Amino acid sequence: MERVNVKLPAVFSFAVNITIRITDLNYGWHVGNDTFLSLMQEARQQFLNKHGYGELSFAGYSLMLADASIEYKRELKYGDIVKISVASGGFDKYGFDLYYKMEIITGTENVLACKAKTGMLCYDTKNRKLLSVPDEAIQRLLQH
Repeated sequence: MERVNVKLPAVFSFAVNITIRITDLNYGWHVGNDTFLSLMQEARQQFLNKHGYGELSFAGYSLMLADASIEYKRELKYGDIVKISVASGGFDKYGFDLYYKMEIITGTENVLACKAKTGMLCYDTKNRKLLSVPDEAIQRLLQH
């Protein structure tokens, strides 16, 4: 079986801590794949906000999730405090990648829970077409 292998950047410019709630658990009493994506979305929105943007207000347009890859390493359980680090890269004409490193904060060390990547496209929802990523946005997102 071929496995997903997410290569993370060496430097992350942003991190947020999120506590896993009881409502984040699935019937296996751990965080399921859908909630991992939700946690990534929350971290993504906070990352974008730090740079003056949002998913629906990205330099006058919107962002659309084009793809997602998640490499699971550990279960997340109720009460875990998860540090989600976010970095941008891989810019091309219409989009870019966001990288996520999720770590469980413990008393002595952080334990890797997952590595992930999402491909984001710049999109005009009114005219329903892809747009070039504005240079201004590239410069802002690459700031450390």
